Amino acid sequence: MPKTVVTDGSHLSIETGVAKPYATTIVERKGLGHPDTLADHLAERLSRAYSRYTVQRFGAVLHHNFDKLALLGGASEVRYGGGEMTSPVRVLVNGRAAPMCGGERIPVTEIVEAEVRAFFAERLEEVSDHLDITFNITSNSSPGAVLTGDGVPDRTRWFNPRSVDDLRERRVRLSNDTSLGTGWAPENPFESFVRELVDHFSGESDFTRAHPWCGSDVKLMGYWDGDRADVVLCVPQKSRHVGSREAYVRNTEAVLAECRRLAGLRLPGAPARFRLNARDVPEKDELYLTYTGSSIESGDEGVVGRGNRVNGLITPLRPMNLEGANGKNPVYHVGKLYNIAAQRLAGRLHEMTDGHAEVHLVSTTGQRLDQPWRILVRLSSPDAELDKVQAMVMEALSEFPALTDELVSDGIVLS
Repeated sequence: MPKTVVTDGSHLSIETGVAKPYATTIVERKGLGHPDTLADHLAERLSRAYSRYTVQRFGAVLHHNFDKLALLGGASEVRYGGGEMTSPVRVLVNGRAAPMCGGERIPVTEIVEAEVRAFFAERLEEVSDHLDITFNITSNSSPGAVLTGDGVPDRTRWFNPRSVDDLRERRVRLSNDTSLGTGWAPENPFESFVRELVDHFSGESDFTRAHPWCGSDVKLMGYWDGDRADVVLCVPQKSRHVGSREAYVRNTEAVLAECRRLAGLRLPGAPARFRLNARDVPEKDELYLTYTGSSIESGDEGVVGRGNRVNGLITPLRPMNLEGANGKNPVYHVGKLYNIAAQRLAGRLHEMTDGHAEVHLVSTTGQRLDQPWRILVRLSSPDAELDKVQAMVMEALSEFPALTDELVSDGIVLS
C-alpha cells in the first residue's frame, strides 16, 4: 500500500510506494511547423525579446505577457511543382506589456513586429512576406487598483513604473495566479521515440536536408501497449519540390521506410505499425501537399497552450495540466515557472530513487512564489529517504530567480 508522509505542516506531502504508470501509453507530439507549435514558440520568443530589452535598458524584466497569442491561417493555391500564398497569415498579438518605465518609452510594437517577422523568416520562409500583424497589446493592470482618494494605487504603476523600484517582485516574488505545475519522470522508450521521430521530420536532420520536399507541420499520435507500437503520422510535402502524384507517393514511401528504420533502432524487437497521412486519396489528388509545409497557409489556426506540454509531449494517461506556459512572464507566472520546476524536480527525484516520480506544485495568487500552497510528491520507490526528498524540494523552490535568468537568456527550450 502507498505510504503518505506529510511534512512542513500540510504544505508538502510525499507519497511513496505508489503504483507505476500504466503500461499502455497514448502520446501525441506536434512538430515545429504545426500552427499550435508556431503560436507557442512565437509567444515565447516575444516574451524573451521584451524581457531582454527591459533587462538591458532598465535592469529588470518589466510586466508583460504574450500567452494569448493566436495565428489565423491564410489561403494558398497548391499545384504540382509550384504554388503560392493568396491570403496572408494573420498574427494576433494579444497580451499586455509595460510601454514606459521612468518616463522612457519602450518600443513594444517595434520589438514585437521585428521578432514576428524574424520568426517566420526562420521557421516558414514562404510565409514571411505574407503576414498581417494585429497588435492587441494593452497596459491595463489586474484587478485590485481601487480608487479611494488617497493617492494613486500601487497596482496602477505595474505597467508604468516610475523606476524598477516600483516592481514588487524586486523585493518578494508572489504568484500571479492560483494554478499548478506538473512534472513526471522518466519517459518510457516509446515516448522518447515519438519525440525523436517528430523532430526528425519537422526540424533539421539528415532526412530533411536530403529531402527538401519534407514540410514541418508534422503531427504524431501513438499507442503503445508495452510490446507493440501503433502510430498515425502526418508529414506534409512542399508542392514546388513535388512534380507529380507519383513523386508524392514515392516520397510517402521514403517517410515510411525512415519510420521503420528508426523504430528498429529505438524500439528493437517491438513490432511497429505506421499509418501516414490518413486523409490522403491519391487517385483524387487529395494529398497533404502544401506550398509552405504547414497547414497555417490554408485556414488552420494556432493558439498558445493547445500544443505540447512543457516536456514536449501530450500524454493523457500521465499527469498533466492545461496551462499554456509559452509567452508568460518569466518572473512570477506560475503557469510557466511551476511546470518547469516540477518537471526538473521530477527528473532529479527519478535519478535519486531510480523509480517513477511525479511532482505537483499548486499556487495561490498573491502567495510567495517559493512557498506553494500545496506540494505533492509521488514516488514509486517504497523506501525513498524522506529527508533527502524534502531537501531536494526546498532546493528546487529556491531556484526561481535563476530559472528566470535561464529563460531570458534562452537557456531553456519549451515544447
